[in-house]
Amino acid sequence: MFERLFGRGAERPEADPYALPVPRRPKNGTYTLRALGDTRVLALVEAATEGDWAAVKAALAPFDLGRDHQVLGELADLDGVQDWIGRAVEEDKEHRATALLISGARHINWGWEARTSDRAVNVTPEQWRVFHERLCIAEEQLLEAAELRPEWITPWRRLLTSGRGMSLAPAVSEARLAAALRRDPLDLETHIGWVSQLQPRWGGEPGEALAYARKAFAGAPEGHRLGCVIAMAHIEDWVESDRKDCLRSPEIQDELVEAAERSILHPAYVRRPGWQQDFNMFAMALSLAVVSTATPRVFRELQGAYTPWPWEYMARPEEMYARARRNA
Repeated sequence: MFERLFGRGAERPEADPYALPVPRRPKNGTYTLRALGDTRVLALVEAATEGDWAAVKAALAPFDLGRDHQVLGELADLDGVQDWIGRAVEEDKEHRATALLISGARHINWGWEARTSDRAVNVTPEQWRVFHERLCIAEEQLLEAAELRPEWITPWRRLLTSGRGMSLAPAVSEARLAAALRRDPLDLETHIGWVSQLQPRWGGEPGEALAYARKAFAGAPEGHRLGCVIAMAHIEDWVESDRKDCLRSPEIQDELVEAAERSILHPAYVRRPGWQQDFNMFAMALSLAVVSTATPRVFRELQGAYTPWPWEYMARPEEMYARARRNA
């Protein structure tokens, strides 16, 4: 166990031929990961920035957008996609489902950008109107994408987010969760989305999300990234708690170490584009729990790579990442 935690005797992962180079002099030894740290994803982002649909389709060739949530997320986060993707939806009948998926995902993020992360009481009527208008478009497009490509899981995961924003009935959200998990019972992003849905701020009961996360991870094979759902469930508990030391118990510390050892620190773990976000989830959870064993190994593997999520739950997230890294 300790050899795995501290990295002694473990083989280093093979060099990734598509890995983006690390900046020469990163600030404080840290840098923000871009394009999932992958040259192919960077080509996709650059094509989307230019509004070049043909180049976007070509850049998508190595990926399965119906299953790769992180690649889809790069397009959903990109401002300006909403300005041109509608033409692709209308004009490219062969790839209509892909265009609908991208447009729907972008409209959800675009909607939340209009609403902002402010408390509901501080959101203006105009912000609410734009928010719901964009979410309605997203819902329509994602449902059609799911109908056109019934094997895809990403539309159903995104529909969980839009449904939460629109305050749809619990039965609707549960049906969407079931639809996603029928396609992949071990899909991390879907399980994390449901952990968020079960938080008290969205109507859940205290402890419900963590119990769900434990049950979800229990059936995962060794080395599966689903272990991150345990890290996120504890982070969500920390967000909800009035006590900022709420994760500093031996039971939670042990659970986080075991989850890390069974997932991201296991030899069978596969480093795919964006693997650094999996490690950032554990880096944040382990740091909040003040775990002295696994935390240094996680930060060492990251080599300074910072992903805004989930650190955005904190004020000054990049600064907090750098501080946690120094203290590891």
